[in-house]
Amino acid sequence: MTASPDPLAPLDAPPAADAPVPVYFVAESTGISAEAMGNALLVQFPGVRFERTRIPFIMSIGDARKAVATLDAAMAGPRTPLVFATIADDTIRGVLTTSKAPIIDLVTSHLGHLEELLGLQAAHLAIRAHGVGDMSRYDRRMRAVEYAIEHDDGESLRNYAEADVVLLAPSRCGKTPTTMYLALQHSVFVANYPLVPEDLEDTDLPEPVRALRDRCFGILTTPARLSQVRNERRPNSTYASMEQCSWELRRAETLFRAHGIPTVNSSAKSVEEMSTVILQHLAHA
Repeated sequence: MTASPDPLAPLDAPPAADAPVPVYFVAESTGISAEAMGNALLVQFPGVRFERTRIPFIMSIGDARKAVATLDAAMAGPRTPLVFATIADDTIRGVLTTSKAPIIDLVTSHLGHLEELLGLQAAHLAIRAHGVGDMSRYDRRMRAVEYAIEHDDGESLRNYAEADVVLLAPSRCGKTPTTMYLALQHSVFVANYPLVPEDLEDTDLPEPVRALRDRCFGILTTPARLSQVRNERRPNSTYASMEQCSWELRRAETLFRAHGIPTVNSSAKSVEEMSTVILQHLAHA
């Protein structure tokens, strides 16, 4: 006689729907390109929470084996991990594909098509960081990053005339991450200037950026979102109050309209999306 199932025995439950999906960006260099391309795909799934990890500098078989161990361990979690890889070296890629985790190959999945279109055989060289060996592009990117760091949040007012764009916004609207993304991913020279309450009392542009109106771009958000972010920094302060946030955003919007400054709202857009809007504006300026 077959025993009846124990009603108290644990059942094989499906993966927790609210658990984040682990995402790994595996690359021969910094992993920045893998992350950018992977995020461009992940943004199509706005209802899913992702937990991102970068595994850079996979430059040897030993490195690849360590990465495989990490990925295989992740397979034991409640959600199947996603792995975005930019590995062009055939041997290293071969080791990586021994992982139990699914690999989304961002390089070789397209190489065959390119070979067909160009009528040439790809060299399958290891991907060089920042521009596949183009040192002029690499140098500009590094200078853009250095410029962004120096001119973050109004820290330095030197050389504002060198900026491709100046981001204006009240505190905690998303200036810094947008600045760094534009510099690191697109080699754009960005300065960002915080609009403090004193700047918002009238509709004149702050003196340091007054001569650069044509390069200014405003960032706005919602009062609720701004209050939430500020409360994480200064809980229960006037700075984080809904009243203060509403006033600053209202005055900032009035300032931008008075000077014809284009804006983007950070409450509903990712850094990548905001940067794309800014880049499109620069292309047509």
